[in-house]
This record gives sequence, structure tokens and C-alpha cells, in this order.
Amino acid sequence: MTPLIPLTRDLVLIGGGHTHALLLRRWGMDPLPGVRLTLIDPGPLTAYSGMLPGYIAGHYDADTPQIDLVRLARFAGARLVIGRAEGLDLAAREVVVGDRRIGFDVASLDIGVTSRMPQVEGFAAHGVPAKPLGQLARAWEGYRTGEGRAHVAVIGGGIAGAELAMAAAHGLRHRGARVTVIERDRLLPGASDAARRLVRNRMTALGVTVIEGTQVARIEADRVCLDDGREVASHFTIGAAGARPQGWLAETGLSLTDGFVDVGPTLQSSDPRIFAAGDCAHMLHDPRPKAGVYAVRQAPVLFDNLRAALSGGRMRDYQPQKDYLKLVSLGDRTAMAEKWGRVVALPMLWTWKDRIDRRFMDKLSDLPEMAAPKLPDPVAEGVVEALGDKPMCGGCGAKVGRGALREALAGLPARTRADVLPLPGDDAGLILTGGARQVISTDHLRTFVEDPHLMTRIAAIHALGDVWAMGARPQAATVSLILPRMSAEMQRRSMAEIMAAAREVMDAAGAHILGGHSSLGSELTVGFTVTGICENEPVTLAGARPGAVLILTKPVGSGTILAAEMARAAPGRVVARAWEAMVQGQARASEILAGAQAMTDVTGFGLAGHLSGICEASGCGAELHIADVPLMEGALELAEAGIRSTLFADNMSGAGAAILGAGGARAELMFDPQTAGGLLAAVEPDRAEALLAELRAAGYPAARIGRMVEGAGLKLV
Repeated sequence: MTPLIPLTRDLVLIGGGHTHALLLRRWGMDPLPGVRLTLIDPGPLTAYSGMLPGYIAGHYDADTPQIDLVRLARFAGARLVIGRAEGLDLAAREVVVGDRRIGFDVASLDIGVTSRMPQVEGFAAHGVPAKPLGQLARAWEGYRTGEGRAHVAVIGGGIAGAELAMAAAHGLRHRGARVTVIERDRLLPGASDAARRLVRNRMTALGVTVIEGTQVARIEADRVCLDDGREVASHFTIGAAGARPQGWLAETGLSLTDGFVDVGPTLQSSDPRIFAAGDCAHMLHDPRPKAGVYAVRQAPVLFDNLRAALSGGRMRDYQPQKDYLKLVSLGDRTAMAEKWGRVVALPMLWTWKDRIDRRFMDKLSDLPEMAAPKLPDPVAEGVVEALGDKPMCGGCGAKVGRGALREALAGLPARTRADVLPLPGDDAGLILTGGARQVISTDHLRTFVEDPHLMTRIAAIHALGDVWAMGARPQAATVSLILPRMSAEMQRRSMAEIMAAAREVMDAAGAHILGGHSSLGSELTVGFTVTGICENEPVTLAGARPGAVLILTKPVGSGTILAAEMARAAPGRVVARAWEAMVQGQARASEILAGAQAMTDVTGFGLAGHLSGICEASGCGAELHIADVPLMEGALELAEAGIRSTLFADNMSGAGAAILGAGGARAELMFDPQTAGGLLAAVEPDRAEALLAELRAAGYPAARIGRMVEGAGLKLV
């Protein structure tokens, strides 16, 4: 048997820039055993600069210029931390991300630049920086679909500002766009006279006004005020006046030039454990302008040198080219090319540029299928069938099927203690201690997200669900933890992140962490045993009566989304929003629904399975109106594409006598296993609307999804 290789080194990539995106692809094809790879970025997507003007002009939809970091991270086997890096502690070897500290042995910076203009009054409130690119792309999506005459101002008349101004004029022509470029020097400083003349003529044809030799005094919601007293109408003001370094780099202690990280030929900074690439780096050995072409060509050198730094290998030098072909979009499907002082503009150049850009994006989206390890030959009968045709899901998708679980529990001996109360069908138990009613439950999750901090938050919310579902107040918790086999230092780092996340959730819930147990194994597994105090009668599965209205506090679809993410078939934005839903606690919802007839949390057996549990315990039936059940973004589309959790079939067969009055993908999502799902409550009909209003005011996407009825069984209508 091949031995499990322990993790011994942490490599942290700070920023999802072009260099790191290409590095992730290479890493997925040729990882270095023993290294835990981490990517930190503010969002699940990052914009590709080459296509942004085309998006502003309307040539691409919102998704086309976006690099999906969730998919890339899954392909590379990396953990993705969604958050903005704010500092480096070189002595402790930690990256500061908000309240978190993420340890590293080797780190690499590819955080780009910013065009924020903090020195300009009103920019923070009314301006949009051209970089980082994601913020501009998101803001433009809403503005482009508005109504009325569009007024846009672009501060900065360099290549980037000129491209954006021409793109905006073309993209907003249906709104009679008035676009103004404001440049303190002259248009396209540093460009050749021929390039400047061509761009100026193109701007004139598009109706773009150029104001040169003046600066911005302040920005207001509907105008830009210049220092000479003039005012420029603008409802959308873009800051594109040069590339500025990220401010926090100044506090790192690294050697900088004008705020950019100094690197040598190996792309190492003044601290040999820290590398830097892309626009945030300044190449001491051969300074170059800020351009994406250098970032792309640094990727293979950075990949080799990071591996060498982690394995004791030999590094190689990066030598940038002296000049490069500049392709500038001119608003419509025309582009200008400039190299060695020669300038030409043709429609075919835009087509060529589009082909280059799409090829780059295809490289990062059409990821190769890596061969799975071959099974030994021979193997026991049934091994192939048991493995199935896809990886086993994590989270609640990895649960034992309801049928097998019921059969095992049916063999347990009858209750022998008077202070332990039976609650048929409920996941939590009820104990009488000194007159107090104490709820106890335990739960653990097989990892489905590589970030241990996020995984712990989800597992803690999930474990608390049984306590909240009984209307109890969380009291105490113990942690049950299996870490992948790793070095002592990495154990320390991982435990610190996990316990910080556990404390964050349990403190917010009012529960005290007493301790727990940890061990090493083949993969991360996080669990909690939790107790809670019932100050009132516990809400169980058994009290629902015909006529009661069914309320659900969270959307469903996490099992399908997580299964798709494992197969790299789920859009990163969809996955990130599913994570956000999973970490939403249910404490306030539990308080609001405390007087429910019956309540449960929707987890591994799916909405239909857990509602069937209420039906069985309460001795009545239910109608589930599937059209009214809220779904997570993207879940229906993935289900329609045939994505299913590995627990789906068990949930279909284990939901009891469910009658499918309606079919299709939406109906099948009723059997989708949920992780850290919402509360499902049966409430008095005359209280339903008031409870829904209170839940929504508290931030829950709650919905009325059906009712309890006479008879038995569950009907999906």
C-alpha cells in the first residue's frame, strides 16, 4: 500500500492575479507532495484585465472576463481563503487576513495595484477605482442597465483610462453617453505621437471629451469638480490615474521601491521566503512598466522557484523581454497595435486580441482531467461498484443512508434511566439534571472545503442545529477533530485556525468550549458534541397537527452545489454564496419559532426526509409545495444538468411514503442532503405571516412551503 505522505510545508499565495492563476493550473498538473497550498483573495472570482474594456463596451457578458478561483483551487488541491490580506508578520511567518492569521513557510504576493484616489475628496464615496478590477466590473453591471442619459468621467488619460473611456462611450451609446477624460498632464503620456493622434481621433468620433492639464478637486454624486472651477457631469466616475501599490505593503518590512516590492531575478524579495510577481513587484535587475504580459511570463519561473524553495532545489532567473506588442481596444470591435514605435488600427486586430484573450481564459477554465490512481489488480468483488463513478461527497452528503441508520438504531435496548427522556426520531436527546432539561447532540462533518477555518464554522453551525431546533439555548461544547497527517508545526497552525473559528461560533451562540479530542488521520474531519438548556417545553418532531403551516428558514441545494464543486462544475460565485448560507446561525430563528408545534433542522436526509420525520412522529401527513421552497443560487441549474449528491438515492428511498405529485429537478432537490441547513417548523396558521415577517426582518430568507394535513405520508405538489 502506498504510504500517505504527511504535510510538512505551507505555501501561501496572496492574491489571485494572473501569475498565481497560471501557477495554480500548473500546480494541479504537477503538485509537490508534502505541501499544503493556500490561496488568499477577496472574492471567489477575479477579473482578467485583458477583457475588462470589452466587458465595459458590451462585447462580453459579466462572466466572460472572470477567472474562477474556486475551480482553480479545487483543481490545484489548494484551500481558498476568501478575504483580503492586510499584512505580513515576517517574524511569526503569518499573513494577516482580518481577524485571522494564516501561517506560511513560503509565501508569494500577486495582489496587483490599486487606482483608488484617497487624496481626492469624495472619491471613496462616489468614485470607482479601475483597479482592483473586480470592483469596477461589479459596479458597471448595475450602471449599464440603468435608464436616462449616461454621464461618465474617467480620471486619468493613460492607456487604461483611454481604453475604459472609449469602451464606456461605445457600451452606453444606447443611453446617449457623455464621457469625459480628465488628465492632469496630456493624453497618453509616454505614448508615441502616432498612438496619441490615433486615440484622440477615435475619442472624437465616439464623442469623448478630453480635458488636459488640470486636476480634480473633489467628486460628488453627480459631478466632478476641477481645481480651475469647472464642473463635469458624472454619475459614474472611474479612477484610472496611474498604478498605486497596496498601502499595507509599506508595513511589511520588505524592501520597496515607490511602494512596490523589490524582487531580484528569482522573484524573491528582500526576505527570501517571500516572492512577488505581477504589478505589485518591482524588478530591481530590469525595471519594466506595469503590464500583464510580464505577469503571464513570470508564472513558469515562479512555479519552479517556489517548488525549489520548498524542496531545496535550484532556482532559475526571470528575464523580461525588452518590448512587447501593445493591443489597445478602441471601443468598438477595433483595436490599435503598437510596437517599436509603429502604430496601426484595424478590426482584425480586435479579433486577434479577442482570440488571444479567450485562449488565456480557456487555459484557466478548461482544466485537464488528471488520471485517477489505478486500482490494484485484482480487487475484491464489489469494490468497483462501492467506489461508484464519482468521489464521495463531504459534509452531510457523506452520511450513512437513513435506511441503514434506522435499522441500526432499532436494535438499541430500551431506555433504562428515568432521567433520560425518549424523543423518537429527534437527533438530540433530552436529559433531566437537577430539575433542568438539558439537550445533548453530537455531529461531525467530513471535510468538503479545504479551508479549516471555514470548515469549522460550518461544522459548528451544523452541530448547533439540533439544539436550536428543540428551542434550547446552547450551553457547552466539546470538539472532536481529525487532522490530516502533518508536521508538528503545521498541526499547531491548523489547530490555532480551527479553535479560533470554533470559539467565534460558540461564543456567538452562548456556548462554552470545554475541550475535546484530536487525532491524525487521512483527511480533515470536524465535529462537536453540544448541550443546551430548555427553559420551556422542548420543541420536538411529534407535535405537528393538521392545518399547521410549514416554514423553512434557509434555502436548499447545498448538497448538489457541493457535489458539483467537487467535480469543478459549480461556478465559484454559486459555491461562495452557498458557504455564506451555511455559516448563517439559527439562534434568532430558534427564538422566533420557539412556540412552534414541531421543529427540526434540515440536514443530511434532505427537506423531504426531515419533513417525513415530522409526519411519522406527529401521526399526520404533509403537503410540500415545491414551487415555494427557496433554492440556493445555481442549485436548480446544476440539478437540471444531472448533478446529484452521493446520498441522493438513499434519501429518495428513505423518505418514507413520499408521493411525487410533481417531478423534475426542482422536486428532486427536496431530497438533496443539506449541510448546516435551516429550521423547518410547523406553526399555528394564524401566526404564520407574523413569524415570517419577523424572520425576514432578522435576516433569514424564510418562506412558507406547505402545510400539515390529515392522513399519513408526504405529498410533493
